[in-house]
Amino acid sequence: MIKVVLSGYGRMGHMIEEVLHSKGIECAAKSENIQETAPALAKECVCIDFTTPDAFRSNYRFIAEHFKAAVIGTTGWNDIQEEVKEYFASCGTPMIYSSNYSVGVNVFSAAVELISKYLGAAGGYAPYIVEKHHIHKLDAPSGTAKSLAAVVEKEMNMTPSVASIRVGELAGTHTVGFEGASDRITVEHEAFSRKGFAEGAVMAAQMTDGLNGVHEFKELFFNKLK
Repeated sequence: MIKVVLSGYGRMGHMIEEVLHSKGIECAAKSENIQETAPALAKECVCIDFTTPDAFRSNYRFIAEHFKAAVIGTTGWNDIQEEVKEYFASCGTPMIYSSNYSVGVNVFSAAVELISKYLGAAGGYAPYIVEKHHIHKLDAPSGTAKSLAAVVEKEMNMTPSVASIRVGELAGTHTVGFEGASDRITVEHEAFSRKGFAEGAVMAAQMTDGLNGVHEFKELFFNKLK
């Protein structure tokens, strides 16, 4: 059975702790400064990181060097993604990362990929993305919106326009639209709470048992379904 240390103990940290408890998984520590974790404890634990982009940039080397494995849910570090992946690989520390751990969002992304593929081949459609989140979210566009945009761009060979809205306490809504001359296709995912993200992150932590290398969550998730 795995043990987990939480890096970041805000709203997501509290929700992840609840999910861990419900599954009988030990939460060995909760920290706002992961670098204070004792090395002896770290080497026995999976680090689940939901902090801020700046905090993750400061902490990822410590996590890679000391923890048994890592699940990274923090977004806003796309510009150093290859550097981070290479560092975890060089340390031999298994790492799973994702802009969104919701199972629903990952299936939604697969649907967007399929629609983009067919409309890209047909031509005549302009893609766009609208994402809405709570006022506390620091990055805009969201990591999920950026990932969706990358999927659309790859399949349609055009960059979708992306709009970000920050209001209230919304857990997160992503809408992807395809505007044609005669019709419009829209697909949407709406999170009712952060619980879906927390459940996916814990699922990812369980996947680290016996895992080698650096992986995106959706890759492991869809392989699991095959």
